[in-house]
Amino acid sequence: MSKYTYVIAEAGLNHNGSMDIAKQLIDVAYDANADAVKFQKRTISELAIKNYLDKEDNRFPSFGRTYGEIRSFLEFDISQYKELKKYSEEKNLDFIVTPFDVVSLNFLEDVGINKYKIASHGITNLELLNSIAKLNKKVILSTGMAEIEDIDIAVNIFTKYKQSDLSLLHCVSSYPSPNKECNLNLINFLKERYNLPVGYSGHEIGFLPSLIAVGLGAEIIERHYTLDKNMEGFDHKMSLNPNELKEMILQIRNVDEICGTDKKFVTKKEKITKDKYHVSIVSSCKINKGEKITKKHITYKNPGTGIEPKNENLVLGKIAKYNIDHDILIQLDMLKNNE
Repeated sequence: MSKYTYVIAEAGLNHNGSMDIAKQLIDVAYDANADAVKFQKRTISELAIKNYLDKEDNRFPSFGRTYGEIRSFLEFDISQYKELKKYSEEKNLDFIVTPFDVVSLNFLEDVGINKYKIASHGITNLELLNSIAKLNKKVILSTGMAEIEDIDIAVNIFTKYKQSDLSLLHCVSSYPSPNKECNLNLINFLKERYNLPVGYSGHEIGFLPSLIAVGLGAEIIERHYTLDKNMEGFDHKMSLNPNELKEMILQIRNVDEICGTDKKFVTKKEKITKDKYHVSIVSSCKINKGEKITKKHITYKNPGTGIEPKNENLVLGKIAKYNIDHDILIQLDMLKNNE
């Protein structure tokens, strides 16, 4: 079976607090042939200290005038989440949500979420990790901004609760990520260190690193996407537009096909070439009836439709049943055992 990469279309906050835009994003993920769509859930009072939430923030005026107001503007209620989950599942898309705090996790449990993503922001939030690990659900954990010790601690928490369905994502939490910082060789490092499925959560401009990650063995790709990069909001500018998302997933499927499997075999098309150009055991001289075949009687030439050199033990030491002409493929029915 060929490689298959699980692609998460990260809607994140790019719905701008609008159910209509959120559904359009789900439609885009479906049209692009993604496997899952993902949103984010925050409890604003749990997100930051009051002084930080009350700070004036002029980045997105239509969302609010403080950081807390902006964040609150982008949150959906439980009925909206249930509606989005239903809408996604009707399109055969897995509905994944990232909880940023334990209150949000409990909220999402009431929604009925069965697969969680933990953002890089949460990898050191031990209370959140323990609360999710206890649920024994499918979990994908991003590793941006983390030291190896942080990842060790996080993985050990899930191991402690016998969490059997944990995946890791290599991630660089810079927006956008420069190519020189993508460090995709960490994908195989993480696989070898933790013996877990590993993918890549990319924040680069374009999607070349995401394709390379697939070629290097990433089993999951997560990418932000938007309806329009010029929209107001946190992540639009570094997100893929609908056409880019669709093209990336198409190219991921091409890379999956190119990578194939880890099974070595001769394909049907290779067999045609093999039959032309591999060598077979050939008579190096005329062999008389009754002669015992030795090394001096054989050589190796095209085509490859005869007895392969590795099977010369089937020929050497046997007796010619009849005269064998010079320079022909030796066949087993020309020989008999030395009696």
